[in-house]
Parts: sequence; structure tokens; C-alpha cells
Amino acid sequence: MDITQLILDDHQEQRRLFAMLDQIERTDTASIAAIWKRLSAFLEVHAAAEEELFYPALLKLGKGVGHEKTPVPETKDAIKDHNDIRDAIAAVAKLDVGSDKWYDAVAKANKANGDHMAEEEREGLTDFRRHAPLAVRHQLAVAFATFEMKHITGVEAVDKDPGRYVTENR
Repeated sequence: MDITQLILDDHQEQRRLFAMLDQIERTDTASIAAIWKRLSAFLEVHAAAEEELFYPALLKLGKGVGHEKTPVPETKDAIKDHNDIRDAIAAVAKLDVGSDKWYDAVAKANKANGDHMAEEEREGLTDFRRHAPLAVRHQLAVAFATFEMKHITGVEAVDKDPGRYVTENR
């Protein structure tokens, strides 16, 4: 088991759930609401698990990818992205499920999440695969999976200051 693969697997599931929302009749608000409830909780738990386990390890073991960002700016950017995703989820919660405004807000959440995933896959995950030993990646994978299972119904959404996060986790 490898934490980078678990994160990639989660990303694929997030993409799948966003796609499901686009494939259901807008009048089927019960189904849409159920899928969104699961997706929004999943996004929150995934971010919390990364913040608890992956990014602290990246700060300690990562070296950056090529001449790109080093772990500190990678991590600051990821925490900012997580805040943007949390804020987008909160915006969706204020709207009527299935309305045009609700779908617009979901699209913004999808965009924020998609941009974050693409960047994380290019930078942080690549950096970690290259520089963290497989035994560490396995140990973190077990902890990551455990964290997600313990919080399957969700976590409290709390924005974090990216600079403070890095300082506290280096």
C-alpha cells in the first residue's frame, strides 16, 4: 500500500462522483442531494487526511520536482486550495439543491478541486514518490486509510492559514 496511490484513488473517486451529478436529471433532487452529501463529506475528509498525514511528511521528506516548487510552497498552495474547496462546499450548502445557482456553485467546487488535484498530482505526489521510502509511504497509507474510515461521515470544515500550517508542521 502506498499513500500516493491512495490519494490518486481518492482523486478518481472524486472525479467519478462529480460526473455522476452531471448525469442525473436535475429534477431528481433526492438522488442529487444524496450524492452531493457523500461527495462533500468525502472532499472534506480527504483534505483533512492529507493535512494530518501527507503534507507534514512531504515537508520533511520532499525535495521538490525538478526546478519547480519545493515542498514549502507546494504545501502552502495545497492548504490554500483546500480552503478554496471548503469555501466552495460551504457556498453549495446555502443553495437549493438542483437549482441553476446550486449547479453553478457545484461547478466552482469541481473546478477548485480539479485544479488542486492536477497540481498535487504533478508536484506533491511526484515529489513524495521520488523522495520518500516505500516503507514510509506504506506506513502513511495505513494511517491515511484508517483516518478516512474513522471519519467516513465527515469532519468539521476548518480553513487553515497556509503559512502557519507550514511552520507548525515542518
